[in-house]
Amino acid sequence: MQKYRLNRFLAADGRCLDVAIDHGFFGETKFLSGIERMERAVEAVVAAGPDAVQLTVGQARLLQAIPGPDKPGLVLRTDIANVYGSDLPDRLFSIAIEDAVEQSLRLDAACLCVNLFQLEGAPEVHEACIRNIVRLKPEADRYGMPLMIEPLAMKRGGSGYGVNGDKDAIRTLVRQAVELGADVIKADPTDRLDEYFEVIEVAAPVPVLVRGGGRVSDEEVLRRTHVVLEQGASGIVYGRNIIQHENPPAMTRALMAVVHDGAQPEEAAELLRQGS
Repeated sequence: MQKYRLNRFLAADGRCLDVAIDHGFFGETKFLSGIERMERAVEAVVAAGPDAVQLTVGQARLLQAIPGPDKPGLVLRTDIANVYGSDLPDRLFSIAIEDAVEQSLRLDAACLCVNLFQLEGAPEVHEACIRNIVRLKPEADRYGMPLMIEPLAMKRGGSGYGVNGDKDAIRTLVRQAVELGADVIKADPTDRLDEYFEVIEVAAPVPVLVRGGGRVSDEEVLRRTHVVLEQGASGIVYGRNIIQHENPPAMTRALMAVVHDGAQPEEAAELLRQGS
């Protein structure tokens, strides 16, 4: 039954562009840039026609209230964490929302999304994530709701946690997510993008969507997207690199050209310059 809902956001070519607009869930002021006015942000992205939009229980209505059958699928964020700040609190947590599957059905979601953190020096957060997942999975299966697991290996830096792009750290956590029952994986890129095929291999046959992370240049976004697709990724989940762009609809369309039409980064960059 999961396949039916997967068909609502994985396109006929098996690929997907999911635009993440769920950052407000995490209680960080820096994440609000570009989404201060959520209704406008959602409308702008939806108009560009991505395959999916990732939202929370409080904001999903902004997508689902849009009339007509041709809107993106809803990926519903199901957990809240406090691990993204520069100044970390004494107690870190990752908490799943109550009755996530029932809420997703009421909201007509196509998929759930839940984190699997591996934070340096915070094994209790990893444990909490596993508890979240093992509670969600049986109920999601019961109602045919796909589960996207987001494995995030993170290391301590000068200010809070940053992404650990080590290939082995990523692939080990991705494999754990597959073993826990992921229907879709959302994973970070590796430091060396030419090694990303090893992440794809360890996840197979589960499709892997690559996470965008923090804001980078347009050229880097388009290049990285092209490379990970060439390495076997099934698509991308980008948030800040779309919603914080000066022209989110144009960036969405440019990325859709790379994901679905095989556009080279230079061709997509030209589309972006044209604002088309």
